[in-house]
Amino acid sequence: MKDPQKSPLAVTATGELISELPEGTTSGEEYRRSLPDVQNAPAAEIRGASVPILQTGISNFRLPLRILTEKNETLDIEVSVAGTVSVAAEAKGINMSRIMRTFYNFKDRIFTLELLEEILLRYKADLGSSRARIRLSFSYPMLQKSLRSGLEGYQYYKVAYEGIVDDLDRFRKRIHFDFVYSSACPSSAELAEHSRNTRNAYAIPHSQRSKARLSVEVRPGALLSIEDLQRHCGKALPTETQVMVRREDEQAFAELNGEQPKFVEDAVRLVYEQLQADDRIADFQIACAHLESLHSHDAVAVINKGVAGGFSGHLEDFSSLLC
Repeated sequence: MKDPQKSPLAVTATGELISELPEGTTSGEEYRRSLPDVQNAPAAEIRGASVPILQTGISNFRLPLRILTEKNETLDIEVSVAGTVSVAAEAKGINMSRIMRTFYNFKDRIFTLELLEEILLRYKADLGSSRARIRLSFSYPMLQKSLRSGLEGYQYYKVAYEGIVDDLDRFRKRIHFDFVYSSACPSSAELAEHSRNTRNAYAIPHSQRSKARLSVEVRPGALLSIEDLQRHCGKALPTETQVMVRREDEQAFAELNGEQPKFVEDAVRLVYEQLQADDRIADFQIACAHLESLHSHDAVAVINKGVAGGFSGHLEDFSSLLC
């Protein structure tokens, strides 16, 4: 066992870390270049098939950032960042820490979708990659008014900004947005009315908390806000879950559900109608999930605009929609 007193990095009896380098050595660029770099070893060191990798990087590093609201006000939020780049077949890997270090160069900027292009081009330059991708996930608050009482409360929306740069430096910007609403089953509503009309039996249609997940690609040069997506969902699915509720609000919500029964197929088509009419949106995908109160399973649907090379319209894991 090495003597800790002779080690350039050791721990004292009190647990204090000793980090001094050997005499005459400085922790500068020259010393850094002298350190072994296994991750960036030559192609001969590649294990497994020598094939290109579409994405490699780091996920879920967190930090506080500032973003702009629709009214050009700054909002302080905590984001979870995933940043990846491509790796050529002849390269063993990348310097993972550069993903985070490069991003931190922008931490004091106000974040917009457009800023992601600058970050991605820096990723490509810093890591010598042909493609890069980044996604910022966060919770976005909006003050919402109750249906009748006039009370107000903050609704928090799950949002992600995503940027993609390809090998020709073409930039694509996307917003992912979750909207939670109530869905009353049209079949159950009709069956309940049948019970009342034919047998004078009191029956309650079933409804459930539901979620729509929008993934939209914004046209180059166009500006689309999170508030815009919330309004699109609000028009398509007026039965958004409520934050502040008094009895008159609960009554209004029950009436609204009675006026707006919907199957999951109705929900995706109603949102489609709103997004299709917005010229700022180049492509989109909508996934809806109704967490059934009648069945032991969930009802799900996915629809997309169908742009060539865009969203696939296929979503394998619906479980994340129900969290």
